[in-house]
Amino acid sequence: MFPAVASLQAGRQPERLAAVLDSRKKRIDACQQASKCLFLAATWTDEEMDAVANAVAAVPASPGKRSPIADDGVKAQVARELRGLNAVLQIYGFGNEARYPMIDGPFEKPGSEAFKALVADAIWLADAGKNDPGISLDPSISLAIALIDANERPDAVLFEPLDKGLNAAPYARARSIDWKRYRYTAIIVPGVGPENPAIAMSARGKLHLKLAASRFADGTAAFIIVSGAAVHPKESRFVEAVEMRKVLIERFHVPADRIVIEPYARHTTTNLRNVTRQLVAMGAPIEQPTLIVANVSQSRYIESPEFAARNPAELGYQPGTVGPRISPYELEFRPSLRSLRVDPWDPLDP
Repeated sequence: MFPAVASLQAGRQPERLAAVLDSRKKRIDACQQASKCLFLAATWTDEEMDAVANAVAAVPASPGKRSPIADDGVKAQVARELRGLNAVLQIYGFGNEARYPMIDGPFEKPGSEAFKALVADAIWLADAGKNDPGISLDPSISLAIALIDANERPDAVLFEPLDKGLNAAPYARARSIDWKRYRYTAIIVPGVGPENPAIAMSARGKLHLKLAASRFADGTAAFIIVSGAAVHPKESRFVEAVEMRKVLIERFHVPADRIVIEPYARHTTTNLRNVTRQLVAMGAPIEQPTLIVANVSQSRYIESPEFAARNPAELGYQPGTVGPRISPYELEFRPSLRSLRVDPWDPLDP
């Protein structure tokens, strides 16, 4: 959730940041675990974010390890992470409304006695974990993680490490793929969640898979990437990507080592963003196009001005270039490396 901030090690900061962290700790400790005071004290100011950004900029890059800094620079990445942390405190601590309240937000009703009790338990949980490696830089980090944990929302790490789990076989296959043999690196299949928690997959989701399996059979793409989390409805325990993978294997006999799952996306915007992340992890050539397969209404939406405007409003960028259209169900998509930016504004899928 906070890769740039986590690159700083507790106790090894430059003088200015050390002074800021010390001031924050005194401010937080003075609250003596009182929730309202605690969440206000833990909130990061712009000046404090600047101090963290300056310190992160001074950290030498680790050899052989991908930089936690996004393409738009240190300051932008640190601000994203700490504003996302602030949002966790506001939504899960104070009970402020989430951006998508129908699928996000605290488990208990904000303001209720159950909500207050859950918040109190999260505060104790954070205190117990304040010295855990990786989150000991500032008390706000353990507090944000504890709030997510107390609400039983481990969504962001539910399938990690993906490359050693359900994606192990396709990742291994990708290492020997001659990408030039294929028109598309992958067929992207976005989820369409049912609104009934007892149903694993909607009829439109099944349509997507039938279309994708047919396209894959003609050899036009090296892989199928199925994308979708447990989103619709909010109580659903069916992860769309996992359910889609099962259908592709059992009903359409697509080889398991040709199916990549992306089990975190909660919106159409992040379907495309997260698929790009999978393509990078596989070593696929990003300059080569992919093919989005979706029902007619979703396909039209993806190429619409409304969707084009939604991406920068929610992600801060376009995750890639949509088009041209190939059929009523199919659109080409060229991914952008901007999709590698980590953004914990949605802590369930940063």
